[in-house]
Amino acid sequence: MLAKLRVGRFDPETSSPEPYFQEYELEVEDWFSVLDALIKIREEIDGTLSLRCACRASICGSCGMRVNGRAKLVCKTKLDSVWSPGETLTIEPMGNMPVITDLITDFTSFWDKVRQIDPYMQPTGPEPEAEYLASDESMVHLAGVMNCIMCGCCVSECTVLEVDENFIGPAALAKAYRFVADPRDGKAEERLKDLNEPTGIWDCTRCMQCVEVCPKDVDPMGRIMVMRDLAMEAGVKSTAGSRHTDSFVNSVKRSGRLNETRLTIESIGVMNIPGQLAMAPVGVKALLKGKLPPVRDHKIPSKKAVGEIVKKAEGKN
Repeated sequence: MLAKLRVGRFDPETSSPEPYFQEYELEVEDWFSVLDALIKIREEIDGTLSLRCACRASICGSCGMRVNGRAKLVCKTKLDSVWSPGETLTIEPMGNMPVITDLITDFTSFWDKVRQIDPYMQPTGPEPEAEYLASDESMVHLAGVMNCIMCGCCVSECTVLEVDENFIGPAALAKAYRFVADPRDGKAEERLKDLNEPTGIWDCTRCMQCVEVCPKDVDPMGRIMVMRDLAMEAGVKSTAGSRHTDSFVNSVKRSGRLNETRLTIESIGVMNIPGQLAMAPVGVKALLKGKLPPVRDHKIPSKKAVGEIVKKAEGKN
């Protein structure tokens, strides 16, 4: 088959370096992965093409790239799963990280965020005679998180990192969960308190992009949501995120619908005057669009039915 690939290029050594696309046509086999096609381009067509790869077995995590706009491990991605004859396949470097050259990105910020997580088990209590033990059930659960190969695909597609580079990010938070959820660790509450700070667990917008692109089904967003619950259960509620959660649930309980005005006020904090003033321009825009309800709740006819759903979700029914 004749395939056409549109590949992202970037040469930092030019006088005015700007990213651009270069198209290649090549013969491919039906068993080719996207990485096979790129390697063929480099070895037979254009030796200047730069890309990063190693194991070619979705173990090392080094060949993350964007394929048709979504981050993937290109060694694991069959060419015919993302491309059909007659189409053009677009391959770019991953997002939310600086490009070094062509398809190679700089992982410095990625590793800096991972290093923010205390990486060691910190057991408490008497030291056992032999070793610290964990149940088979807990280790099977943790195995899903430990499958992470640090490929950076989740970071590439994180919509929060697109607007806030200080967010610790899905990969680092998934690693944090690995220790928080380990029954042998005795510092879960302290870890959750640290993660409860700005740029931590409450900055995730639940866009699910990290879940969609993770090649190892680690489910970073799901782990972040669990840590939010654990933080609130541990009494760590001094953030806008936790207040937002409580306000959202209470609003639905009261009236069966969400009251955006009270949600904003209660999330930021009633006594946080600077924070309330900072939100004033957003409030004015919402008011002009007719999206800002009054402070008083407007109940819906099916409030009772919604209340039953809330009870069921809370495990009270």
